[in-house]
Amino acid sequence: MEHLEIVWISFAFVLGFLVRHIGLPPLIGYLAAGFALSALGFGGGELLAQVAHAGVLLLLFSVGLKLRLKSLVRPEVLLGSVLHMALSGLLLGWALQHWNGMAMETAFFIAVALAFSSTVVAAKVLEGKKELRAFHGRVAIGILVVQDIVAVGMLGFSGGDTPSPWAISLLALPLIRPLLHRLLNWSGHDELLILYGLLLALVVGGAGFELVGLSSELGALILGAMLANHSRASELSEALWSLKEVFLVGFFLQIGMSGLPSLQEIGFALGLVALLPLKALLFFFILLRFGLRARSCFLAALSLSTYSEFGLIVVNLVVGHGWLGQEWLVMLALTVALSFLVAAPLNRHAHDLFRWLEPYLVRFESDQRHPDDQPLSIGGSTILILGMGRVGSGAYDFFTKRKQRVLGLDSDPAKVEGHMRLGRRVLYADAEDPGVWQNMDLSGVRTVLLSMPDREANVLAVRQLRQSGYTGFVSATAIFPEDIETVTAAGADEAYYYYDEVGVGFAEHVWERVGPKREEADEERKQVSA
Repeated sequence: MEHLEIVWISFAFVLGFLVRHIGLPPLIGYLAAGFALSALGFGGGELLAQVAHAGVLLLLFSVGLKLRLKSLVRPEVLLGSVLHMALSGLLLGWALQHWNGMAMETAFFIAVALAFSSTVVAAKVLEGKKELRAFHGRVAIGILVVQDIVAVGMLGFSGGDTPSPWAISLLALPLIRPLLHRLLNWSGHDELLILYGLLLALVVGGAGFELVGLSSELGALILGAMLANHSRASELSEALWSLKEVFLVGFFLQIGMSGLPSLQEIGFALGLVALLPLKALLFFFILLRFGLRARSCFLAALSLSTYSEFGLIVVNLVVGHGWLGQEWLVMLALTVALSFLVAAPLNRHAHDLFRWLEPYLVRFESDQRHPDDQPLSIGGSTILILGMGRVGSGAYDFFTKRKQRVLGLDSDPAKVEGHMRLGRRVLYADAEDPGVWQNMDLSGVRTVLLSMPDREANVLAVRQLRQSGYTGFVSATAIFPEDIETVTAAGADEAYYYYDEVGVGFAEHVWERVGPKREEADEERKQVSA
């Protein structure tokens, strides 16, 4: 059938639009559109597969741009992910073997594949909430990367693409990092910058890694990580954002169009989805053993409480070898899709869920606290700035020049390090974390500025501030005009829509240079010189 893309786009927009307006993430609408198209007899085809694959690669490349590889060797990431996969593989593998009578090797493969979590969903959820570089976000992404590496090994072991001898040449990739950084500097700020990102994500990372028998997903992630420390990494990520979002619609459509299962297969899929709380609980208690606070464990575990599209690839190989029937692939595709449907709204309200469960979860915290989860000391600061991006940095410098005692807080460790190198007093903290405010003495603070780019983050921070007993002045930035009412209703004294005021600020700056006072000063200098 010709012009299938017209049908895909129409269904995706209509259902995504409807779902968004009932308070759910649009990706649920895209999945529903896929199932509806499948029921109507529409197939995905090669074009949709290529679009979906490009979306996944761009997402992983964007994740890599915000990832520091040294975070993978942390105990909570490396040991935590391996321990979770081992326990899941043994327990679920044993259950599958006794329930279905399949061979232990096959059961273990299926179980480990189900232990994987969706990199696409977790990264999209964390990115949407601006939490990719928050502590729990870094832990979750690190675990996902370890899982992807294990999945690549399983693909090779199960008869997938065997890495070619040329794969060892990829060990030389760090040697070309200076060239990649220089090319990024030379790519400007327009369409050439976007093309450079596509070249690295789809060609060098994607096709390049596939050429030597390795995962294109892993390649895109690694190429992104090689640019993570560059000063323009965030600009490149923002330039690719819209393109990546559109391509990812194809991925969710493809998942929904994977097939229509029988009633028995639907029942089995629902049973596996019912195990998701156990999967999340296992992550929660494992991470607790490494000294993380209950909140960090809960948010990381919730973002990992899905089944993985990468697991489908492993299962597809098992089916291809004839170890399992084709119905398993359809059944697990439905399981993965249903896990997305369950996880999306839960992650959307993750902070509210934790506040509800906090009295029960904090009882399990260990006495030894992880270094990144320690309470803050603000010293004698009288002004706090939450969110040290361009707006927050400008406000910090403004008050510092006026001899005010200022402290900046940000949930991005890279930003914190950069500000500290410039001599600014900036600490790592997640402003949405209730524990941050409960353990902080705000008695000397007169003013709090909220300059985080996410409305939900600003709203939650205002609420936490007021609930902690802070009665001082709170001002927040607003990206959209409708955000002003939301953030002031949450407790802020005012909200500043800086896009509306940028012209005023620009005019004031010019007026200071050429206005009447400057003209008078120039006239005085002329008289003195005469």
